[in-house]
Amino acid sequence: MSKMRELLFEIGVEEVPAGYIEPALASMAARIAARLDELGLAHDSVQTFGTPRRLTLAIRQLQDRQPDQKKEYIGPSKAAGLDSEGKPTKAALGFARSHGLAPEALQVVDTPKGPYLMAVEDIKGEETRKLLPPLLESLIRGTVFPKSMRWADTSLSFARPIQWLLALYAGEVLPLALESIPCGRESRGHRFHAPEPFTVSGIDEYLQELPKRFVLPSPTQRREMVVSGVRQVVAEQVPVAGAQAEFHEGLLATVTNLVEHPYPVCGQFDEKFLQVPAEAIITSMRENQKYFPVKDSQGALLPYFVAINNTNIRDQKLAASGHERVLRARLEDALFFFNEDRKQPLAERCQGLDGIVFHQKLGTMQAKSERVMRLAAFLADKLAPELRDTVQRAALLAKADLLTSMVGEFPELQGLMGRVYALHDGESAAVAQAIEEHYMPIRAGEAAPASLAGALVSLADRMDTLVGCFAVGDKPTGNKDALGLRRQCLGLISVLRHHNLTLSLRELAEEAFSGYSAVDKVQEAGQKAVNEVLTFIRLRFENEQIAEGQPQDVVEAATSARFDDLCDCIRRIEALIALKSEADFRILAASFKRIRNIVKDNRATEIRPERFGEEAEKALFAALGEAQAKSRPFLDRAQYREALGAMLLIKEPVDRFFDEVMVMAEDPAQRQNRLNLLTALLSMMLDVADISRISAEELGEKEA
Repeated sequence: MSKMRELLFEIGVEEVPAGYIEPALASMAARIAARLDELGLAHDSVQTFGTPRRLTLAIRQLQDRQPDQKKEYIGPSKAAGLDSEGKPTKAALGFARSHGLAPEALQVVDTPKGPYLMAVEDIKGEETRKLLPPLLESLIRGTVFPKSMRWADTSLSFARPIQWLLALYAGEVLPLALESIPCGRESRGHRFHAPEPFTVSGIDEYLQELPKRFVLPSPTQRREMVVSGVRQVVAEQVPVAGAQAEFHEGLLATVTNLVEHPYPVCGQFDEKFLQVPAEAIITSMRENQKYFPVKDSQGALLPYFVAINNTNIRDQKLAASGHERVLRARLEDALFFFNEDRKQPLAERCQGLDGIVFHQKLGTMQAKSERVMRLAAFLADKLAPELRDTVQRAALLAKADLLTSMVGEFPELQGLMGRVYALHDGESAAVAQAIEEHYMPIRAGEAAPASLAGALVSLADRMDTLVGCFAVGDKPTGNKDALGLRRQCLGLISVLRHHNLTLSLRELAEEAFSGYSAVDKVQEAGQKAVNEVLTFIRLRFENEQIAEGQPQDVVEAATSARFDDLCDCIRRIEALIALKSEADFRILAASFKRIRNIVKDNRATEIRPERFGEEAEKALFAALGEAQAKSRPFLDRAQYREALGAMLLIKEPVDRFFDEVMVMAEDPAQRQNRLNLLTALLSMMLDVADISRISAEELGEKEA
């Protein structure tokens, strides 16, 4: 009878980059669980632990051997395998031999095709101890990192050189031979505070002994200690009431995996640097030094920071002074760049944009700025004429900060420094805000522009990029999206939704296309590029709606009817969801499936009432006119739920029509007239959605 044993596997390495640790652990855990399942070995969940010097997997309950199995193999038919005397033929002998059985061990079984010979093979389960070494080796060799390396004369590739392996199953060392790397029951503590190897017998001892040697193997525990430690040193060493550190999630995740044991150190810098925009200082601390900034109770930046060391230095002032020297050098540069940048107004820098290539096939950033300025003015004329001058000025200056030293040093400050310098130059607050916001949202889920002017410049910038890149063939393929067009598209959708803008995407795309009139490669693409961009946006929109929980069939019912005004499409989706559960709507949707199948490609809608021969078709025609009249005012006001409610008037006449009328009449004129009537019904409904796409399951129907 099999038993459950524990597995502990540690890969000891040189310092692995912080961003590699969590993905590697997740991948390893998923792959070992999948492989154990394939082998038929029962197990509980896989625990993971990781620091810069170790990647560890632990399974507390793992079956000690595979269960025995019986495998059945069907061979030749009885007629082909046994002669008239019941003796095995050559076919039966060969079949038995291929499975290592004596001919008399073959069985005769009944199958749907008749009696056949069957071989039953008893497979004895393998011991887990024998299965684990090759499994663990494949786990190491199969782990993928953003960048891997080889070392010494090994053929192995890993994130960093592997120094040791700890592999224990049921407390015993597994015979894992990987290149010349030692494998046993030894782990190692902190590189400086406890470098000596130590032995462990299992998971619990491993987790108990590492903290004694200044290693916290759990990233969650280290994260908690980073947060509590930072808060403590700020409370003790920053002489400002209400002071608190700012915990950026990305920085917190990075710092957690940069150390094996966190030791917070509080430092400070000269107040003169506070004249540099706080965002620039924070960016320098966060991106370059991995320091946490400190702010007062009002959110203003204070001249203090907290660094996280991996070693415990008793002299805190000495520890802080090293960080202060490094930060001071960077802040001196930032202050110098800031002062120098302000000597030249943004408007004077615009001409220099002709020296920056936007895209090798689409021209310079100066040409892009001119296109965006024109496209933003087009949007303003459509949506907010009073903002025309603001958006044009913002679009003109939006890219000028790319030529500043601050953005050259800190690219992530583009837009933000544009706002700061615009205000310094005397530009209006609205222009300055739009300059900063035109990059928003920077990533999915982040804030959209707060101002309408910023939103319009953002839309113009994104659509210009999408149309241009699609026109010259630089489209996302598979997982590749070097130009970030998916992000640009999702940002465009976010801006439209945030401001609830009623806007024709086709008009915007065509206007963007016309801005490339001087670029031959774009003009060669023609209308195809516009159509591809609109399809690209539609697919991203559908994916986003479905990810938010909207039923896929409802989303596709709305988008397939028309997809031009994105916010209008959302209102139609909401109307469909509101009515979908009503019995009359479900029945009508089922009828429209039938109508869609009947009319197929018929596009004619001219209806000749004098050709009606049945009362049912006359009644349906009258109901159609009434439904069109009642729904039109609602459609004009985009009140789609009410419009759908008015269209439900045709439910009973449609049912009667299908009960009493033969659509495909022998008389061609009568047949065409009836098809035109049904096509008109379909056309009316398509003002809201193609409800024939609502799934049978959603409608409570049984599939045929």
